[in-house]
Amino acid sequence: MTSPFTRDAAQPRFLLLIAILFISYLCVAIPLAVVPVHVTQRLGFANAWAGLAVGAAFLSTIVSRGWAGRLTDRRGAKGAAMCGLSLYAGGAFLCLAAGFSILSPLAAFVVLLVGRLLVGVGESLVGVSVIGWGIGLVGPSRSGKVLAWVGASIYGALAIGGPVGLVLYQQVGFAWTMAVSALLPCIGLLAIGMLTGIEPHPEAERPSYWSVIGTIWWYGLIVCLQGIGFAAIGAFFVLYFLHENWPLAGLGFTAFGGGFVLMRLCFGNFPDRFGGLPVAIVSLAIETVGQLLIWSANDPALALAGAFLTGLGCSMIFPAMGREVVHLVPPHLRATALGGFSAFQDLAYGMTGPLAGLLADRTGYGNVFLVGGVAAASGFGIALALRQRMLARQ
Repeated sequence: MTSPFTRDAAQPRFLLLIAILFISYLCVAIPLAVVPVHVTQRLGFANAWAGLAVGAAFLSTIVSRGWAGRLTDRRGAKGAAMCGLSLYAGGAFLCLAAGFSILSPLAAFVVLLVGRLLVGVGESLVGVSVIGWGIGLVGPSRSGKVLAWVGASIYGALAIGGPVGLVLYQQVGFAWTMAVSALLPCIGLLAIGMLTGIEPHPEAERPSYWSVIGTIWWYGLIVCLQGIGFAAIGAFFVLYFLHENWPLAGLGFTAFGGGFVLMRLCFGNFPDRFGGLPVAIVSLAIETVGQLLIWSANDPALALAGAFLTGLGCSMIFPAMGREVVHLVPPHLRATALGGFSAFQDLAYGMTGPLAGLLADRTGYGNVFLVGGVAAASGFGIALALRQRMLARQ
């Protein structure tokens, strides 16, 4: 398989940036598997509270995406990325404190929630700055590939972080698991200091943030609907397996992430080659099948197959729609637009946790994935309508 980038001076810098993102994003991935278990089994709270603890990071990411994009456009990607990595580490240390037995369950939950909120702001800064930095390095004509590789790095970390987090939790407990999580962005901070940043655009004229959102919101809505399926797996797949007394609970993240990364590595050039909407239409159809397979599964093998298909389906939707967004705005608004675009996906992640937790408490875990399937099918319908409208204009 050929490299997705030409052999120029920017390629090694971009690949190093991707490696730093992978290592640091394990700080986000490791807690996803263990926070729901810790909240429900150790602190004694209901599934809705576990969903809130997971979703809090995504909620704070939503709120901070616009600010993160404007900061990256005005001040430069390197500074924004370093700020985000610092917040990763600080949030993980607070989550570590929530594992101490000297705290009451309520106090531990509050500390955990604050830590998760900080991690969410850090994720906003790191995600937007790395995407903007990568496009600045290799050019907007390869924006789909940049988004694909950034996503492969993130979801590769998710695939590894899930089982690693559960093993650490079982062997050394919650606090030490969070200590490992806090160390990883510190390594990223040391590595990113070796890279040269890209030029910011501090003086360019800028429309309002909401004006930018008005330009891109249909594409954002598609990734929002897509994100519900992943959020359902992230918050409740492990608990679903534990409730059913099925083995291999930690492999749900691995199955999802394996399908996700496989798709990115093999077909990462498809949005740039065929256009974003055709790729999204096929991908959303696959995600719908995957979510419905988890919902209807009567054994762990079928549920894991559904997680794998969900990973295949989710994989190319964000870069496909992100490619369209990049070409809708001028360069000095790129990070701002991508920040707003990413917030739609964060909205899905943040809402799904607590709302799906309430649904799981009342109707069981399986119906959470039925909702994910319906959401993906709705995204499929919107993408198909946008594609037909585009063809009618040609």
